[in-house]
Amino acid sequence: MRFKKLLLASVLGLAIATPAAADTVCEWMDFARKALPQGSGGSPLVTAVRTGEGDHLMTKAALAMFEAVNAIDHRYRSYVDMPMKSASADQQVAGITAVYTVLSAQPGVNKTDLDGNYALAMAGVPEGAAKSDAIAIGKAAAEAVLKIGDLAPARTLPAYRPVTTPGQWVPTALPFGMNQMPAYRPWLLKSAQEVRPGPPPALTSERYARDFNEVKKMGARDSKDRSQVETLMARYRITPEDLPALRNVTDRDGRSMVDNARLFALYGMMQDDLGIAYMDSKLHYSFWRPITAIRNADKDGNPATEMDPNWLPLMNTPNHGEYPCGHCMNAGAVAELMTRLGGAKPAWGVRIGSSSIPSSAVQVLPDWNEWARQVSYSRTLGGVHYRFSNEAGEQIGRNLARLTLERVLQPLAPAEVRPAS
Repeated sequence: MRFKKLLLASVLGLAIATPAAADTVCEWMDFARKALPQGSGGSPLVTAVRTGEGDHLMTKAALAMFEAVNAIDHRYRSYVDMPMKSASADQQVAGITAVYTVLSAQPGVNKTDLDGNYALAMAGVPEGAAKSDAIAIGKAAAEAVLKIGDLAPARTLPAYRPVTTPGQWVPTALPFGMNQMPAYRPWLLKSAQEVRPGPPPALTSERYARDFNEVKKMGARDSKDRSQVETLMARYRITPEDLPALRNVTDRDGRSMVDNARLFALYGMMQDDLGIAYMDSKLHYSFWRPITAIRNADKDGNPATEMDPNWLPLMNTPNHGEYPCGHCMNAGAVAELMTRLGGAKPAWGVRIGSSSIPSSAVQVLPDWNEWARQVSYSRTLGGVHYRFSNEAGEQIGRNLARLTLERVLQPLAPAEVRPAS
């Protein structure tokens, strides 16, 4: 579920030239993404696929920034039991230091560039207790977050075994990430099974036949029923770039730096746990993809489905099980989280880019529910998912977003909040 290139203000001006805390949070998270080696850190926004240690470093960077700023502007529950620190410490220095410290601990990072960017950001901040205290707070927050283990203590990494019968050939390419992700330590889920959906429809059911025939018709590579706009939707919605939408929230009047740091931390923690739930369900059900089902419809026992041995989908089929739809899980989770934190209909619309089309412009949709609907339907238009899988995935995502807000980084009670200085 990655990884995009964005226009970015120079790091030299991040903390010094721009007074808005939102700039520091967004820009340093984007800088962190680009500083991490490709295939290691990924995106702070779309991290649903984790393949090994380090693949959720963006979440750790976001959480460290939140913990550092929250220790100064104490408004939310700490995930690592970070104590309150000096209220006069510089929040931006603390947040930048926290991200820098997380990145510095990662192998493969260009230390020369990382150190240079950090030195430039610090150079314009006057010396004194506000700066030195903030640096100490940022380091402490990062160290606390880095101590959190990646693998769940009671879990192992089971080897994936292709389903077959003795002597029967099956494709030998192993599914991407199948055995690693379910063994990761969740940030907030008690277990991946907590949000696992019920089973897909029976192959002999009316619902299965209806959705089978829909994807067969609309998702075929040579479909005459899919419009040009729908074909574009299938391509543009493969890998969303959510940072413009996040900026739309963080740049609003009245938001504090800790509010914005919390948004990124919640986003990353939710996405990481989505990755665990996503692959757990796919491994559990191991349901066949449309290309397999359509080419073998003579074996499904359903008279309402018809085999087409030459059928091809518009998009390349991902190499893992079909049910539920992972893109739809992400869309439902993002829509639910952003609706609850920024409103269903942002003033400037839902602004989402596309990393799957390098030259794409930011697209604007009226509300988050419409965006989630388009993402879900795009997977059917691409020929890789049934509608019932889309619906199940979107519901999982919405449920997990609600659990995220209920379980981590919750607002403190008024009596616990640091008095305004």
